[in-house]
Amino acid sequence: MTEPRDVVEQQLAAYNSHDIDAFVATYAEDVTVRRADGSLLQGRPALRDRYAGQFAEGRCRAEIVGRLTEGDWVVDHEIAHGLAAEPVRVLVAYRVRAGLIDRVDFLG
Repeated sequence: MTEPRDVVEQQLAAYNSHDIDAFVATYAEDVTVRRADGSLLQGRPALRDRYAGQFAEGRCRAEIVGRLTEGDWVVDHEIAHGLAAEPVRVLVAYRVRAGLIDRVDFLG
């Protein structure tokens, strides 16, 4: 079985290389993403729709400055580049089950 941190690392590599297919493949079909603004994304198609534009523009990159793992959970302290005029610091919690990310919570 793939370790949760390895799945999240694969997701990060796909994000940073703007590979939408590899990125979406790390998520469960019924993934739920809770964004910091309270909005939800549900399912792979919504995830693909949300990220396809910024991947096509090649403007996003995430830098990990800290990572905690416990059981199915991986919590990354990230600095997101290319989404705003200045880098954005955020905490992101990923739950990995059966080798896929099935839940994401943006905490700030």
